[in-house]
Amino acid sequence: MTRILAFLAALGRPVLALCAGVGRFSLFAFGAFWRLFAPPWHLREFWRQALRIGYFSLPVVGFTAIFTGAALALQIYMGGARFNAEQVVPSIVEIGILRELGPVLGALMVAGRVSAALAAEIGAMRVSEQIDALRTLSTDPMRYLTAPRLAAGILTMPLLILVADSLGIFGGYLVGVRRLGFQPDAYLQATIAAFQWIDVVSGLVKAAVFGAVITLMGCYHGFNAGRGAQGVGRAATNAVVGASALILVTNYVLTELFFGS
Repeated sequence: MTRILAFLAALGRPVLALCAGVGRFSLFAFGAFWRLFAPPWHLREFWRQALRIGYFSLPVVGFTAIFTGAALALQIYMGGARFNAEQVVPSIVEIGILRELGPVLGALMVAGRVSAALAAEIGAMRVSEQIDALRTLSTDPMRYLTAPRLAAGILTMPLLILVADSLGIFGGYLVGVRRLGFQPDAYLQATIAAFQWIDVVSGLVKAAVFGAVITLMGCYHGFNAGRGAQGVGRAATNAVVGASALILVTNYVLTELFFGS
C-alpha cells in the first residue's frame, strides 16, 4: 500500500506543478492585459519595442517565408503529379501559406528571436535588482515592462505575417514559373481564383494571438528568472520552449474555431 501511495504521489507532483504553473501564468497574463487598458501608457517604450519585435524581425521572417513557399510548391507539385493534379499547386500554396505556414512558422521564428531576448533582458533586470528599483520609484514594473511589449507584439505580428504571406506566395510563384513550367498568367489567375478573405483574416487573428503568446512568455519567464547567469539562461530557454509549444496548441484551437465546421 505504501508503495502504491508513493507511486501515485510521484505521478501527482508533476501534474500539480503543471497546474500551479498554468495558474501563475494565467494570473500574470490577466494582469498584463488589464494594464493595457488602464493609464498611464508608456508610449515611448511601446514604439521602441514595436521596432524591436516587428521591424527587426522582418529579415528572418521574410527569409523563412519565401523559402517555405518555394519548398511547398515543389512538394505539392511532386505529390500532385502522382494523381495528375499538378494544377492545384497555386491554390494549395496560397491556402497553406495564408492559413497555416505563414502565421505559424513566422511566429516560431519570432519566438526564437524575441521570447529569449525578453526573458534574458527582464531576467537580468531582476538579478541586478532594477525591477526593485522601479518599485522604489513608484513605477509599476508590469505596466512599464510588460504592457508595452505585449501591445507591440499584438499589433506588429499581424503586419509581419502579412509580409510573410506575400513573400511565401511569391516564393511559390517563382518556383512554379521558373522551375515547374507554369505560365505566369495562369499561375496568378489560379492564385486569385483560390483567394478567400477568411484565409487572410484567420491568419491575422492567429498572428495577433501568437504575438501575445510570444511576449507574455518572454516577460513571464523573465520576471520569474532565477538568480545568476544560469537562472537567466534557463529563463530564456524556457521562454522559447513555452512560447513555441503554446503557439502550436493555440494554432490548433484557432484552426478548429475558424474551419472546424
